Formats: sequence, structure tokens, C-alpha cells
Amino acid sequence: MATTSERLYDVGGVTMSRPFKIRRLGHFGFNVYDMEAGLRFYKDLLGFKVSDHLNFKGNPERAEILKDVPDRDCQGAFMHHGGDHHSFVLFPKKALDVLGRGSGHEGDGDVTINQITWQTGSLAEVVNGQNYFNETGIPIRRTGRDMPGSNWHTYVWDPDENINELYYGIEQIGWLGRSKPRPMHYRGFHEAPTLPQMSEEAEVDEAVDKGIEIFSGTRDTENLPAVHDVEGILLPRPFKITKIGPVNLFVRDLDAARAFYAERLGFVLTEEVIFNGHRCVFMRNGNEHHSLGLFPKALRAELGCSPHTSCMSFGVEVGTYRQLKNAVAFLKEHGVNFREMPPELHPGVDYAAYAQDPDGHLIMLYYYMEQLGWEGQPRPKELRRAVGSTDEWPETLEALSDTYVDQVFQGPLG
Repeated sequence: MATTSERLYDVGGVTMSRPFKIRRLGHFGFNVYDMEAGLRFYKDLLGFKVSDHLNFKGNPERAEILKDVPDRDCQGAFMHHGGDHHSFVLFPKKALDVLGRGSGHEGDGDVTINQITWQTGSLAEVVNGQNYFNETGIPIRRTGRDMPGSNWHTYVWDPDENINELYYGIEQIGWLGRSKPRPMHYRGFHEAPTLPQMSEEAEVDEAVDKGIEIFSGTRDTENLPAVHDVEGILLPRPFKITKIGPVNLFVRDLDAARAFYAERLGFVLTEEVIFNGHRCVFMRNGNEHHSLGLFPKALRAELGCSPHTSCMSFGVEVGTYRQLKNAVAFLKEHGVNFREMPPELHPGVDYAAYAQDPDGHLIMLYYYMEQLGWEGQPRPKELRRAVGSTDEWPETLEALSDTYVDQVFQGPLG
């Protein structure tokens, strides 16, 4: 693999070690066996809204390949919790396996993550990122602009065949709750774009000139009544998702995975933990304690996690500690199973509960993550809260210096 360690790049007028800077986790997805059960869990119970559907038999070539797969196993869903077109994707594993886009063919056959998507600050960073990956020998899956969602991107594989996407911006769903209509998808790209490109505003103007009905996109509806008082707003569930992440992975080679995310994508090491003799690594790309956790696969069986997936957990943040407690009670009332996980495996997060989706993936529910200042140092371990099992959680908590100081959820709760 070529090295670019001595080269610096201009990123918006600032010299950096890569031609891009990851700002945050933008969206994430699972490939699941049971889409109906998955939609009930992620839409009805967790509260993600469907922004668009994707029919994998939508063109003649794929329809022929998938002719023996039932239609119900060929429907995917893009979902959102805020203004971004999608922050979560649920795709049918049976169809993707037939298309050769499922579990890694060179790995252990346990890659059920559809994609891990990181947002950069500009389209130039995405395009320059593609050139950087080519220079450094990182395999590129594809580059262009996908519809629905309108996000410009470059896809690469990590050493465990997880697909990582760099993207710039994404279609925004406003107060109407509607996505872009399908006729506007003509602006999709299947290769790296030339620069500069027209703006989103100009695209809307062009669509109006073409006679496209711009208010005809998908709008999701709720299946549950709005009966819960959530901080003064009536909602269908007693909590609201305000953020996604962190992503936690079981990996074959911890050092190789750490090197990829640090050297190629620019993640910074926050903390290492030794648990039951296993080294675990927590990395960040912003001011939160971690946006990525790496765990050796040997630890998976010891924790009792599902062997069918290399995802240790996917994080979903809710707005307050009260919402977290109410979320756990609500999900248990609706038959969701929970697993107790050692607090050593979510450093920087005090109170966390792990819900199990119908396919066996663990969803880490939490309300708080440690915030790191300009000096980049996490809180000393001895100053962190001692947390027991979910049955022992107190009714209220004393505030920490960084309680509720992360960025507030953009937009109304519902």
C-alpha cells in the first residue's frame, strides 16, 4: 500500500493529512432477513420514519437475477429521525445475498451492516477523497450520487469488508415531511462528478421548469397514537431519537482495523480498554468520546452476541435520561428483549441499554456521551459514574459538567 504520510492537503484552506475531514456519522444500515419484523421494530417501536422505499426488482436486469426471490424479500426502506433524508437504512438480506452484495465473500459471512456513512464538509472533499483512496490503494466500491437521498459519495471497504461511505450533504426533509419525488431522481450519478456542480436550489428550479410536481414525494404516517408526553410534546412513543451512533464492530484483526480507520479515514484514538484479556479500541472524529468501537471477534461469543453479525452494536441517542428510562420500559412492554452489557464496553457513556432487534442486532440506547474539549482528553475513569443494571437505575441523576452540552436536536420533536 502506498503511503501519503508526508503529504498535506488543502481542505477548505486548512492543511490536513487527508483531502477530507469526517464530521459525523451520517447514516447507517442493516441487511435483515425479516423486513416486516424489522420495520415494526425500527419504525413503529424506535420511531424512525420511512422517507422512501427501494424495490430491488426495479430494473429488468435485477428482476431477472431475483426472479426466484419473493417480492416481499426485495423491498428496502430508507428511514430518518430528523431532517436528513435517511439516517438509517433497512435492506433485505435475501435479495442482497443473491445480488452478491451481502455478507463479505472473503470474510466470515457475517457482515450484515449495509453501510457505515461518514459526512464530510464539501463535495470537493468527496471527489478528492476518491483520488486519495486510489493513490493509497484502498479498493473503491463505487463513486457518484445515489437516489433516493441525493447524496454525493465514495464507497470503500475496510479490512473486514464493511462498506464505509464518505458523502457530502443529503436531501433534507422539511416541515411537510415529504421526500423528493421520483421524477427528480434524474440527477443521479454513477461516476465521479466534475466540479463544480449545480446547487440543490438550482435543481429544484430546474425541476419546476420541467413541470415536475415537487410536492409529490413520499410522506410516512404513524401507526401508533400520540399519547405520550415527551418533554411537553405528545408523541406516539415516550422518547425521541435525537442522534445515531456510535458504531461498534467485531473485527478479525484489531490492529489492521484500527490502522484503516486512523490512517485512511482520520479517526483519533480516544481510549483503549482491556476486558477479559481482550483489547478494545474506541475512536472519534469529533468532540464526542467515540463514534466507533473496535472489538476482537474472539469476544463475541463471550458476550453472548449473535454469531450471524459482526456488528457488536449500533447506538441510538434519545433526548434525556428520563426518555431513556421510558424507552426501556416502552420497548419491554412491546416484547423487545434486552441484553445486559458490561459498562467497560461503552466508556464515555454512563447509562445504556441494549435492545435486540428481530434479527439479533443490538441497539444501544443512551442519552449522554462524554464530550472532549480542545485538549482532546477523556474524563479519568475514576471520575465516571458507577452504573448498575437497568433495574437499578435511579429516578434522577446529578448533572455532570458535560451533561446536555452536545449539539441540540435540530427541529421539533414531532
